[in-house]
Amino acid sequence: MRRLFPSTFLLPFCLVPFAFCLLQAQERGPTSTSPEQIRAAINKLADLDYDTRMSAGRTIRRAPAAQVVPALLQTVAEHADGFVRFRALILLTGYTDPRIEDVMETMLTSPNDRLREVAYGYFEMNPKYSLAPKMLAALDKEEGEFVRPALIRALAAIPKDLKIVDVLMRDAMRGVDYFRSTVIEAIGDYQVTLALPRLAEIARIEGPLQDDAATAIGKIGDKNQLATLAAMQQSAPKETQPAIAAAICLMGTNCSAHISYLHKTLTYADTYPGYQDLLRGAAAGLGNIARQGNADALNILFDIGIPSQDPVRAPVTLAIGLVALRNTPLMLKTLQERTDQEAATGIVAEAFDMLEEDLEEERFFVAVRKEYWASPDNSPMRKLCGELIAKLDF
Repeated sequence: MRRLFPSTFLLPFCLVPFAFCLLQAQERGPTSTSPEQIRAAINKLADLDYDTRMSAGRTIRRAPAAQVVPALLQTVAEHADGFVRFRALILLTGYTDPRIEDVMETMLTSPNDRLREVAYGYFEMNPKYSLAPKMLAALDKEEGEFVRPALIRALAAIPKDLKIVDVLMRDAMRGVDYFRSTVIEAIGDYQVTLALPRLAEIARIEGPLQDDAATAIGKIGDKNQLATLAAMQQSAPKETQPAIAAAICLMGTNCSAHISYLHKTLTYADTYPGYQDLLRGAAAGLGNIARQGNADALNILFDIGIPSQDPVRAPVTLAIGLVALRNTPLMLKTLQERTDQEAATGIVAEAFDMLEEDLEEERFFVAVRKEYWASPDNSPMRKLCGELIAKLDF
């Protein structure tokens, strides 16, 4: 679990409860910070001590943007420590300075895998059509285990480019399963309709990519593919059935019945050990449905996940974390309505520890902090956002 900072980081003479005092120290607006303090904090972004590097991140995020952005840009360009450059680049994604895009474009050719990964992640969030030829050329030689998936997603985010669609369909059918799974997921997330025939072809082949293909078909939402999913229900192994049920729900067909099936499957796998594949499939299926905006699916994950222990807890927690990252508005709304809010935010924090998705977690923080400032003083939403910021060590 992530840890709260020791009391030395609080406002002086704080006599109110700890969590409130910590929040006041963090979220009172930009904090006057000297250039020396900012440089010192940047140098501690790679510190081996958890509290030290988290405190450094807090200092940087809460300093005035006019001071922080130039310092971070300089760090990315010049710092000797590659991990510090990586963390600085992550932090830059939380700002809107026009210079950041130029730096990200430069980082696409960095020899540092981490920097390339962040840059491609940035251009997934901020698609730039003019970079398509450069990215397509990079795909032919990019072999980084974490960089290539980021590159694939950045390409998929560029709207309806036929050359990109052709490459995505090609890569969905070749290479190692890990990379193919990434391509299939990106095709579904960005609703690349032209790839449906290829997805249907993959879905008919029993194997580790069958559930990925079914999920992607569901995300695209073309009801002409219901026959493909119905045929899979008749022939696919039991481990793939949760993904098929979730895909049919994603198409808007018999959703309540399929959510009920996934709920029962998850409960059954919890009661009777030895059904890990079904357990993972049901949790992932509910997570995919929730990521598309279904609060019922998310509440089921919380209801089962909060009191659970492993082996149930890990896949359910992972699914909850992905909902937080990919559909933050739904997560905030659901957390606000939970009567067990403290336990629910706790499992979100646990999920973030499992995921270690630095860029997406930073994006989550930016969204939560924006909601914090948009909410009225003392409102339930502001209180919730403050608790998340503190609990997640942002």
